[in-house]
Amino acid sequence: MQTLEFFMPMIPPTTTHQQKQVTVRNGKPVFYEPEDLKAARSKLTAHLSQHVPTGKYKKAVRLMTKWCFPITGSHTNGEYKYTKPDTDNLQKLLKDCMTTSGYWEDDALVASEIVEKFWANTPGIYIRIEEI
Repeated sequence: MQTLEFFMPMIPPTTTHQQKQVTVRNGKPVFYEPEDLKAARSKLTAHLSQHVPTGKYKKAVRLMTKWCFPITGSHTNGEYKYTKPDTDNLQKLLKDCMTTSGYWEDDALVASEIVEKFWANTPGIYIRIEEI
C-alpha cells in the first residue's frame, strides 16, 4: 500500500479521549461520552472521511501527526506547543476515529508514531501514514 499524506485545515479539537465520564445505573458503572467529546469525535471523523485510503492498511505502519494550533499570546508560527492537551491523549481519539473511518483493521498496526504540536498561522492536523 502506498504512503498516505494529507493536511486537514481546522482548529484541532482539544477535548481528549480520556475525558469520558462514568455514572452509576442500577449499581453498575456506565461509561459515556460528554457532548464536547462527541463533537470532537464527529469533527475529526468528518475531516478524516475525505482522505480514507481505497484499502485498509493491513501491515505495520508509521503514523506521523503534526497538530497545528492557532497562535495565542506571544507565540510564533512553527513554535513547539508545550501546553495541554497532551499528545498521547490527542492521538488516542484521532486513532480511534481513523479506525472507525476505515484506515486500518486495528490501530494496533501503528508500530511507530511521531507526534508533534505547534503554534501555527494555519491551524489543522497534518497526517502521514506509511507501511514499515
